[in-house]
Amino acid sequence: MAKHLIRVRVNGESYVREVESRLLLSDFIRDGLGLRGTHVGCEHGQCGCCTVLVDDESVKSCLMLAVQADGCEVVTVEALARDGQLHPLQEAFRDHHAVQCGFCTPGQLMNAAYLLRTNPDPTEAQIREGMAGNICRCTGYVNIIEAIKDAAGRMRERGS
Repeated sequence: MAKHLIRVRVNGESYVREVESRLLLSDFIRDGLGLRGTHVGCEHGQCGCCTVLVDDESVKSCLMLAVQADGCEVVTVEALARDGQLHPLQEAFRDHHAVQCGFCTPGQLMNAAYLLRTNPDPTEAQIREGMAGNICRCTGYVNIIEAIKDAAGRMRERGS
């Protein structure tokens, strides 16, 4: 199997690694870097559990090869909380009980972070559309939508 040397920044840390050409970004993050917050569900890009940000874009990491991330900035769910403080999205998900089993939560949080960065004051319809690529098998989505609306307000108040 062909190997490639990649340089990537993940959550602000620089890494240089030799990877197989077929290695998925999700597997590189989880197994290569030991960051287990990025979950792998369907491995076909349907569920959104593996969502991360790559160069500030929402990406399903099970559909991207690690070699495609060469030279990129990757942000995973581990980077949301800072200095022991939860991100407003994490606070809102907790406060609105938008988590049940929690398996989809990292992908939901990362896609919501992208949504709120690109649209800081979304309507409910815009939230539903923006989150359509993330599946939750446990909830009826109502609490997730409410949490994202609340987080948007918190983020605007805090100027983040």
